[in-house]
Amino acid sequence: MVKTTISLIKADVGSVAGHSIPHPRMLEACRRILKEGVKNKTIKDFYVTRVGDDMQLIMTHDKGENNKDIHKLAWSAFLKATEFAKKYHLYGAGQDLLSDAFSGNVKGMGPGAAEMEFEERKSEPTVFFMADKTEPSAYSLPLSKIFMDPFTTTGLVIDARMQLGFNFEIQDVISHKGITLSTPEESYEALSLISDTYRYAIKRIWCKDEKIGVAAVVSTDKLNVSAGHYVGKDDPVAIVRAQSGLPAIGEILQPFAFPQLVAGWMRGSHYGAFYPCSVADSSPTYFDGPPRVCAIGFQICDGTIVGLEDPEKGESAIGEHIPLDYFEGSVWDVTRRQSMNISRYMRGHGPFMPGTLASDEMEYTTKPEVLKKLADRMKPLI
Repeated sequence: MVKTTISLIKADVGSVAGHSIPHPRMLEACRRILKEGVKNKTIKDFYVTRVGDDMQLIMTHDKGENNKDIHKLAWSAFLKATEFAKKYHLYGAGQDLLSDAFSGNVKGMGPGAAEMEFEERKSEPTVFFMADKTEPSAYSLPLSKIFMDPFTTTGLVIDARMQLGFNFEIQDVISHKGITLSTPEESYEALSLISDTYRYAIKRIWCKDEKIGVAAVVSTDKLNVSAGHYVGKDDPVAIVRAQSGLPAIGEILQPFAFPQLVAGWMRGSHYGAFYPCSVADSSPTYFDGPPRVCAIGFQICDGTIVGLEDPEKGESAIGEHIPLDYFEGSVWDVTRRQSMNISRYMRGHGPFMPGTLASDEMEYTTKPEVLKKLADRMKPLI
C-alpha cells in the first residue's frame, strides 16, 4: 500500500508594518508555485495559510519525509514570496532564509518543517498546529497532556489500543541529540527532560500499535542555533493525527484551554501566555503578541486534502480548501481573556525577570557587551 506523507513547512520571509502579517501577494505567490508542483506531480495537494507573520505550506504527497523535491518546492515558494517582500521593503524580508542556495533540505536553512509518513486508516482526521512568537518546546506541555495524561485523554483508559502507550522522541535542541522514551513506563523520565523547555522538546510521538504508527510530529529546529545569532523566534508547527486508536479531536484541543507561559513574545526575550485564536486573529497586536497558537483541521483522503469545500470539483478543488478553524469560536474567549490578563501581568515586570527570560536564554540581548564595558569597574567587596 502506498503511504501518504504530510509536509508542513513554514517560514517568515517578510511582513507588513513590523512582525504582523505577510502581504496577500506573498501568499498568492506561494500558491502559484505549489500549483505548479501539483501539475508536475511533485505533490498531490496543498493548502497555504499563515499565522502572524509566518507563512505555512501544507503539502501531501507520496515521496516520504525529507524528500529533496518537496523541500525544494517549498524553498522556491518562499523565495518567490521574498522577491515581493524585498521589492516593497517589507519588514524582515527573507529573514528565515539563512542560505542563498538550496542544499537539498530546508533543515538548518531557516524554515521549520514537520513531516509524517503513514498508511491511511479508514478515516484520517488531522490537526495542524501553528504558532507565532514562541519556541519549539511550546507544544511539549500540551502534547504530554494529550498523550500521557488520562485526566486529559480518557482514551488512555478506555481504548485498548491507546492503553499500549506511546513512544516519545525527545530532542536536545542545543546539542542536536535525541532519545526515545516509552510511556507510560518512562513517563517520569520523559517529563524530567521536557520540563526543561529551554533545552528539550518533543520531536515525534508514535503509537505502540504498529498498525497506526506515527501520531504527532513537531518542528524543533532553533533559528538562533542554525544562524549563529538571533534572527527571530522559531514559531513551531505540529501535525497530530486523531481518533480511532489515537486521541480524539476534543482531547487534542483541550490542553490549549490552559494559557501556559511560553518563551518568545517581544524580541524573543519575554514570557507570555499562549493565546489560542483563529487564523484571521493571529496578527500580533499587544506587545508583539501575545504568542499565538492556531489549530486547523482537515481530512486526509487518498493522499489529498478534504475540508469544507466541495471535493467533487476535481482539479479546481486542489489547493482551494476550507479548513475547520478550531480556535475561532467564542468557547475559547475565556482562555483568551485569561491569556491577556496573564500577559499584562508578566508585562508589568518590564525588563525584570520573570517577565523576561534569563540572560543565558535570551537570543537578543546586549548584556554581554554591558558586562564587558563595566568589567574594569567591578571591584572585590571588602
